[in-house]
Formats: sequence, C-alpha cells, structure tokens
Amino acid sequence: MKDMTNLDEFEVGYDIPAKPGMDEADIQTPSLVLDLDALERNIKKMGDYAKAHGMRHRTHGKMHKSVDVQRLQEKLGGACGVCCQKVSEAEVFARGGIKDILVSNQVRDPAKIDRLARLPKLGARTICCVDDLANVADLSSAAQKHGTEIECLVEIDCGAGRCGVTTTSDVVAIAKAIDGAEGLKFSGLQAYQGAMQHLDSYDERKAKIDIAVAMVKDAVDTLKAEGLDCDIVGGGGTGSYYFESNSGVYNELQCGSYAFMDADYGRILDKDGNRIDQGEWENAFFILTSVMSHAKADKAIVDAGLKAQSVDSGLPVIYGRDDVEYIKCSDEHGVVMDPNGALKVNDKLKLVPGHCDPTANVHDWYVGVRNGKVECLWPVSARGHAY
Repeated sequence: MKDMTNLDEFEVGYDIPAKPGMDEADIQTPSLVLDLDALERNIKKMGDYAKAHGMRHRTHGKMHKSVDVQRLQEKLGGACGVCCQKVSEAEVFARGGIKDILVSNQVRDPAKIDRLARLPKLGARTICCVDDLANVADLSSAAQKHGTEIECLVEIDCGAGRCGVTTTSDVVAIAKAIDGAEGLKFSGLQAYQGAMQHLDSYDERKAKIDIAVAMVKDAVDTLKAEGLDCDIVGGGGTGSYYFESNSGVYNELQCGSYAFMDADYGRILDKDGNRIDQGEWENAFFILTSVMSHAKADKAIVDAGLKAQSVDSGLPVIYGRDDVEYIKCSDEHGVVMDPNGALKVNDKLKLVPGHCDPTANVHDWYVGVRNGKVECLWPVSARGHAY
C-alpha cells in the first residue's frame, strides 16, 4: 500500500481525485469535496455553543470516518474526543493519535472484545457501551488479560428502539456489576435518542427528548443514591443538541452531521420554522460530479450514480441551482432534468447527498477546497473498518 502522507506517489485520476495546489475546476469526478471555510465555521459554531452551555462535545466519527476531520474538530471546536460505532473504526482513530474514544455501541464478539482491550496500549482512553450483565465478565476478563482499563457506559434505550435497557433497575444492576469488575470502570450513561433526530418539527423533537431526559434523570438520581456518579451522561445529535444542553442532566454531546450538513438533515426545522441548512448550519460536504452526456435535449447525464453515494435518505440536491434537478440514478449514471438546456458536457455540479455518513463511506478521499483551489487531500481513514 502506498504511503498516504506522500502524495508524490499518487496519480491524479487513478489513485486520487486531486492534489493540493490544483484548481477546483480540475478535480476528477465523482469525488467528495469539502468547503473548508464552511466546515470550519460549522465546527467552531458547535464548539462555541457547547462551551457556552457547559457541555463537552464528543464528535461522531462514524459520520466522517476521518482522522483529519476529527483533529480539526478538536483543534477548532474543542471536541473532547470521538464516538465510533465499531472497534476497528475506533482503532483507526487511536492509531491516528486521538486520545479519548467511545465505542458508542455494544462489543460482544470475543475477538472484538480482545481488540477493544488493547486500545489503551495505543494511548487512548477507551470507553464502550453495555446493556447486558453477561457482557461485563467478558470485558473484565479481556482488560485483565491485557493489563488495561475499559471504561463502560450503561446504555439506556430512551426511544430509539435499538440497543439499551429501558428500566432504571436494569441500569443500576449493570452499573454495579461494572463498578465491581476488575479492569473496568463505571463512567456513566449513554442515552442517544436517534429516532427523533430527523423529525421535521422542532416541537415534535422536543417532546421526544423530554421523555428521554426524564428517563435519564431518574437513572442518574438513582445511581447517585447508590453511590455511583456519572462522569459522562452522553447523547444529543444535530437535531436535538440544544435540548440536551439545557436539560440539566446531560453533560456530553455527540453530534456528527452538523459539520457537513446533508440534504435530509437540512430540511428539518428550527424553533422559528426555518430549515437548519439556511442559517443554523452551512453545507460543507458535496459530491462533485460532471456532465458526461447531453444527448437528450432535456436531460443531462452525470457521472455520480449509486456507487458514488447513498440514497437511503433520498436523492441528492443540486447545490445553488433551481433550474436543474437530479431525478434518478443507476450504478454509474445520474439523470438531471435540464428543461432549458442550461448544462453542457463537462460542466460540473455540486450535489448535497441525502445522507452524509454512508456517502462518505464509499469514497477514499476528501478534497478540501478554499477560494477555488485544492488546499488539502484527506483520506477517509476508517473506510472499510467495519468490524
């Protein structure tokens, strides 16, 4: 494998889509482009908000899967660490020098538990989620085997309907087991309400979080009465961070998409009824695509199809234009309605994908652009690390 830090070994158009110093117009397509100015403003804005509200912000690495983006979030946004969803993803960040890592998921496979227990040897604080008493002994055994410490959060299912326990009694039982297990440390609660993040209505999102806050407060208070304090009470996403920040219960946010802003998140509404991509956050993440055919007068065919993006949350939106519309795609083709014949072959369009996380996951590189020039090329570091 080539050394990703030495771009001299890479050929544009074969290995990579661009090199620093190139004109933006010469970037090979389809590729992921980051507007660095917008990205930096988003990162600083969320960091300032968290600081002003006395919250830590543990940014969600599953969104960008990039050590470079995470470093920027720590440098500009004051992020305290990173959330990952898989052990191998966490290992990428640990090897990249990130020092505080939460696997915000359950780790049950013996081989994965063994790798998790080795992460502290890379210099990273290592945390995972637990929702089953049976998991505690396995984590403890691995930590003792490697002479390390794994911190554990008890996960509460506060409405997402995925992992997590639903009663305070279960929270307390698991927390006590962790607290008494050698090699483990009880560090708090994981309570992310993921199911409500994309609800359009601000009031509907708030109603869902109010239920979560009540559940979490009961757990925190009961644990405290049992002599167990929570260093971390984590949750909060791009669609809800203001609720958790003002709850008096949560102390750590876990936002991800705010930094890039995709089309599906962008359409949800703030408290004043405005789309959050029209003032609260900026679009910083695009699929750059080129017109490769205009044989039909009213249709342009572009080179970003299914293999360049995820369409689970809808088709991409063409950024900054209302005269053309991306209407369908197949593996290697995107169909753009062009009723007025505004486009020509080799024109480039910037697409805002419906869902940034899985779109980033199908690319190898981010092309960072500022003032019409390629400023940086960052690998999608954790791509393929899904174990």
